[in-house]
Amino acid sequence: MAAVAPRTAARLRGIGPRRHFSQRAGGGAGLRVAEESRASSFCPPARSCNDWIGPPDRHSNLRPIIFHIPKNESPLEQRLREFRQETQVWNQQFWASQNVSFRKGKEEFIYSRLKMKGLEMKDETGQKATLNAEEMADFYKDFLSKNFKKHMCYNREWYKRNFTITFLMGQVAFARAWRKLAWKKTKVEN
Repeated sequence: MAAVAPRTAARLRGIGPRRHFSQRAGGGAGLRVAEESRASSFCPPARSCNDWIGPPDRHSNLRPIIFHIPKNESPLEQRLREFRQETQVWNQQFWASQNVSFRKGKEEFIYSRLKMKGLEMKDETGQKATLNAEEMADFYKDFLSKNFKKHMCYNREWYKRNFTITFLMGQVAFARAWRKLAWKKTKVEN
């Protein structure tokens, strides 16, 4: 995660904690949102030439990215950006679903354990009753066991997508270097 430029930070301070995005190094001139963040409707300035990283999504806990679109984006650069956007949406959906399932399972587990002990969900002071770490370890172990195959498939797909993104980034870097070299050669000949 990149730091926010001082002027940008000052400009964003008044927006509020759930409505700001920070700049991230990247290239370009136009902006499109891969998927609207539920946490913010902020739109970076049109003159921005960087990707923007937003606050964590309240469901997935992942930070959404608004990808910068350069004016002279090549088809290869567009393919990379679109694949990154698609991967972000896929990742957000997986973790939002996983976190909802985890929270629901955890609440049900705590409720059933407290009921077995003859306790209420809230203690006499009105605070939410909790279980100790050893009791919660049973839930975590069970949750991971039940979701092992799902996590294995997610990891496999995540590695495939990251390899593809890395490969495309290499191709884009090579194409940019090649263009720059060709431009210098043309300039020297003139």
